[in-house]
Amino acid sequence: MPEIFINYRTGDGEQSATTIARELAHRFGEELVFRASESIKPGQCYPDELLAGVRKSSALLAVIGPQWLESPDSADANSRALDNEEDWVRKEILEALSWGLPVIPVLVGRRMERLSAARLPQPLARLAYIQSLRYDTQQASSDLARIGDVVADLVPGLTDQRAGKGTPDPPQAPGSTSNTLTGDGSGNVQARDVSGGVTGTVIHRSEGPVNTGSGEQNIHQPQVNGDGTTFITGGNQGGVSPRFNTGAPTPEDDR
Repeated sequence: MPEIFINYRTGDGEQSATTIARELAHRFGEELVFRASESIKPGQCYPDELLAGVRKSSALLAVIGPQWLESPDSADANSRALDNEEDWVRKEILEALSWGLPVIPVLVGRRMERLSAARLPQPLARLAYIQSLRYDTQQASSDLARIGDVVADLVPGLTDQRAGKGTPDPPQAPGSTSNTLTGDGSGNVQARDVSGGVTGTVIHRSEGPVNTGSGEQNIHQPQVNGDGTTFITGGNQGGVSPRFNTGAPTPEDDR
């Protein structure tokens, strides 16, 4: 069901409403944003769908452009559209207020002044006291991000669907280890979510042979040259009695 209802007046802030709706749809999902021109399907009764869309939503953004207050009523050019009880911008906002939904005025342009209760129809006077947001095309990125952040705070459960956003790391298995090593990139190893025992070893810039892991080890013995050197490896049960420079060997030496 839609979570964010975009309220706007055709001919006043309409393009801004389209941009805001598309940004929110990109961030939270198209099915969670209601904008009349895209959300009402051919063959559907728009009065019913508009009010149902408000009731199903969790917040309403009222996009307010420079002519929002003074737009003439199509039925009476001498009066304002907002003063007409059948004006859909007015009806949607009042429906949201009656259902207790948060209504956020979004002022279009840096010169758009805050609403004045004295200039609003009495049923809409409350809008003048609601903290508003601003959307200025000259700083669109930051303003759209701000609008999205506010909506996310107002509507719990919304998930940021943009790439790399709002996707938590998977839970670690019991006994697993997560770590990150940073540096200049020479000889660094980054590992995360290692489950169970660590059975492999990574060695960078090894000088000479290295043996790792379980089982028999193949030892490369050092090369020994010259007289007077004894090298022992493995178990030694009988001891060692080296003799150097004792002359020619005798038969006893071979026993």
